[in-house]
Order: sequence, then structure tokens, then C-alpha cells
Amino acid sequence: MAESGPGAAAPRDEPAEETEGGGRRWGAQHAGARELAELYSPGKRLQEWISVILCFSLICFNFYNLLLYLRLEHTPSVLVGIFAGVITADFLSGLFHWGADTWGSVELPIVGKAFIRPFREHHIDPTAITRHDFIETNGDNCFMTLVPLANMAYKFVSFSPEALCETCPWECYVFALIIFITMTNQIHKWSHTYFGLPRWVVFLQDWHIILPRKHHRIHHVSPHETYFCITTGWLNYPLEKIRFWRCLETIIQGLTGEKPRADDMKWAQKIK
Repeated sequence: MAESGPGAAAPRDEPAEETEGGGRRWGAQHAGARELAELYSPGKRLQEWISVILCFSLICFNFYNLLLYLRLEHTPSVLVGIFAGVITADFLSGLFHWGADTWGSVELPIVGKAFIRPFREHHIDPTAITRHDFIETNGDNCFMTLVPLANMAYKFVSFSPEALCETCPWECYVFALIIFITMTNQIHKWSHTYFGLPRWVVFLQDWHIILPRKHHRIHHVSPHETYFCITTGWLNYPLEKIRFWRCLETIIQGLTGEKPRADDMKWAQKIK
């Protein structure tokens, strides 16, 4: 499927993988996908709502205070900090994505249904994310950024103006990192959306400022063992060239005896 350009009509769904017998393997009707979707609970929904509200409230508060302490002489270091924040966010998105895809189980207490379940569902129904609303899409990422956002807010209300002015470039790095981590799953959702994207999103994808659709399709070739970075995707190629993820998997498998992606494959093979 060719990637559509700005303004061009595009298919709504991605191609479905086929089993050896020629039947549809992935999708909303897959037995595993239906079972995983049913595990999305009211308690999980509440956690996501609270996380989103707190996260964006803290983002607004911290952004306002950053602007108060920015100085013209900070410009070079702030630009470097923002770029470094984007790179760091891309790496951390890959590290978390790789960890959740490769290890653990939906049956794990607390984290299994809350955080690993969406990754298992996503591999057998990749377009499910396009049917999620803003809260379900971004709730977990908002939750992960609450502690650093609260820490930044604490500094703004307790540190002296002189100290805040001095550390402003560093806080800009941290803020950029937080923003891109917060938006990672929204960017990921856009990389699976082939219909109705705003032109500015398509522009950012086409120029590889955020994760492009065609680029992310590489990850969705079974067994989903490469191209884990999903914020910008800039680090996917260099990490693949040095076999970064496979080296980590070899080390962990050697130490624990656990097989990478065993739980992921178990859900993919469910037939009822």
C-alpha cells in the first residue's frame, strides 16, 4: 500500500496479515483481539481520565513558568535541549515499547491488564488504536509523565528566581522530553491512520518530523522484532544496524531463560 500524500484519499485500514492457510490473521474479529478489548475496565478508564487532566494542567503551568524565565541568551542551549529532548523521547519510546512487546504477560498483577494488554491487542488488531478516543489513546503516556511534571512544578514554586533562570535550558530539555513522551501514542495513532488526517500531521509525517506511516509498517511485520521507536522513528535505523534490541534480548534470555515475545505469540495464535 503506497503512502498517501497530503490531500490524497487513503484506505481506512492497513493490510491484514495472512495465515499460511490464507485466512485473515489480524483484526478486530480475531479471538485474541476481542478478548483483550474486553479487559479494558471502568477502573482503567478512570485512571486515564485523571492522568490526562493532571498531565495537561501541569503542562500548562510549567510552560507558563518556563516562558517567565527564558532569556535571549538561552536560545542556543534551549534549541540544543529541545533537540536532545526529542531524541531522548524517541529512545525511551523504543525502550518501553520493546520491553512491553517482548517481555511480561497480560496475566501479571496490576501491570498486565493495565499496561501490557494494549500492546498485545495492538499486534493482532493494529487499527484498534484508530478507534480509541483521546483519553484511551493518551492516558498511559500522561500517567508516565506526572512525576517529572510535578517535580518541575515544585521547582517553580520553591526555587529562587535566580536559580530558575540559571537552570532554564535544562528545564527546557526536560519539558521537551515530557511533551514528546506525552504525545508519543497520539503520534503512534496517526501512523496507523490512513484517512482524514489533518494536513499539518501529514506534512510532519512526510518530512519525518514525527513517525511516518510507511516507516512504522516495518515494525508490524510479524514477529514484530524491530523498529520499536515510535515518537519520531529517527533512532530505528541506527539501533537496528548495531542490533541493539537483539543483543538485549540475547542477554536477558541467557540470564532468565525467558523467550522473547512468547506471550505476544500466544495471543496471536488464539482461535477462540
